[in-house]
Amino acid sequence: MSALKWVGQWPARIGSNLTVINYNQLPSMAIVYRRVYSSLPKSKKEEISNGPGLQDFIAKSPSEIKSEYFAKRRRLPLPPWLKTTIPTSKSYNKLKKDLRSLKLHTVCEEARCPNIGECWGGESGTATATIMVLGDTCTRGCRFCSVKTARKPPPPDPDEPVNTAAALAEWGLDYVVLTSVDRDDLPDGGSKHFAKTVQEIKKRNSNMLVEVLTPDFRGDKEAVGNVVNSGVDVYAHN
Repeated sequence: MSALKWVGQWPARIGSNLTVINYNQLPSMAIVYRRVYSSLPKSKKEEISNGPGLQDFIAKSPSEIKSEYFAKRRRLPLPPWLKTTIPTSKSYNKLKKDLRSLKLHTVCEEARCPNIGECWGGESGTATATIMVLGDTCTRGCRFCSVKTARKPPPPDPDEPVNTAAALAEWGLDYVVLTSVDRDDLPDGGSKHFAKTVQEIKKRNSNMLVEVLTPDFRGDKEAVGNVVNSGVDVYAHN
């Protein structure tokens, strides 16, 4: 038997006879079927009548198919370990109030971290935060990041280094982490602003350990040197 082209045709096979019907002529399909069936020998007719029916080809009932279809469409509940509660602790509220009053930013907020409630005041009541200097707007548009982006963000707040140091001194921390957005719009990439922030922190508490997560400064070694020589304890590239 030669291969059939299914485009625009409906093949119907009964026994060894093959009839090709144009699907535009489906209303006359029953007539053609009767003509072909009537020309078959008796043995073939008995074989067809005793053969499998439509239900033999349906593995599941319509109700089962319907229930499975809607089950797939229904949104599955999140596992307990992926859920988090809305932060309401005193530590969280105090930290947020201090940050807003001093116009400071944290990567916790800007990156929309779901663990912010735990870090800013979990069950133990302790608070840890990663301060983000140089503003809250980045010059790069990484698709995986939730931080705001712009080609020309607002200039850095000149009071940010002092405000950051004052807040950290009030919180009485022993270890602090500073990070920042990328500021490719600034000649030094914001490295001097970064360095000044570290110096202000050390001025108020020389025992406080300061870790920095800096941008790449586009490979400018002079900009890297500004931060390295600021008195920082741990230098890391973000």
